[in-house]
Amino acid sequence: MRVLIVEDEVRLASTLQDLLDMNGYTADVCHDGESGLDNALSGIYEVILLDVMLPKKDGFTVVRELRAAGNSTPVLMLTARSELGDRVEGLDCGADYYLTKPFEPQELMACIRALTRRQPELHSSDVLTYGDLSLSKNAFTLSCGDRQLRLSRKEFDMMELLMRNGETVLTKETLLLKIWGYESDAEDNNVEVYISFLRKKLEHLHSQVRIKTIRMVGYCLANPVI
Repeated sequence: MRVLIVEDEVRLASTLQDLLDMNGYTADVCHDGESGLDNALSGIYEVILLDVMLPKKDGFTVVRELRAAGNSTPVLMLTARSELGDRVEGLDCGADYYLTKPFEPQELMACIRALTRRQPELHSSDVLTYGDLSLSKNAFTLSCGDRQLRLSRKEFDMMELLMRNGETVLTKETLLLKIWGYESDAEDNNVEVYISFLRKKLEHLHSQVRIKTIRMVGYCLANPVI
């Protein structure tokens, strides 16, 4: 799961990024409102952590323009401003929750979990299923029957996207953006390499599920049992 951090305090942004990484998330960081909005509009993030007091564009403006563009990504606003009027303005602009600095790491992670519960594919057990496969977010494992393999972070992220979307085709561009990030220099070959890794793992697990290549477009899952 990928999270965008828009925070101009460099040290705090780095701390948040490390915290998210330790909890199994992938986080990108922006230090001003303009670049934050640009990244957010890419649509590759599941949650956005957005500071209010930002250079170039403040957080209220960012979330207002994000919603005006039709982007519904959950936004958690972070600010040292605790006045009721500021909290109300943030929520009225389209933010989903408001967390006042300083806050405890456990509180932040609880807020993020609450915002991501709206995704129906992930159950309370944090296990995603498709066909005869089960993907565990907590253990980073892919299972089929009694067989189980541990995945790397990028293998997990790619398998999660494929399982969430099932037979819906994901382009290479979409996979690059969601797994490597908006500013990464990764190329199509990176996607092909990880698709190859996952195909070998599916064969090892003796799964009926296959990763199907749609020529000149991208990839999707195919389950012949369905």
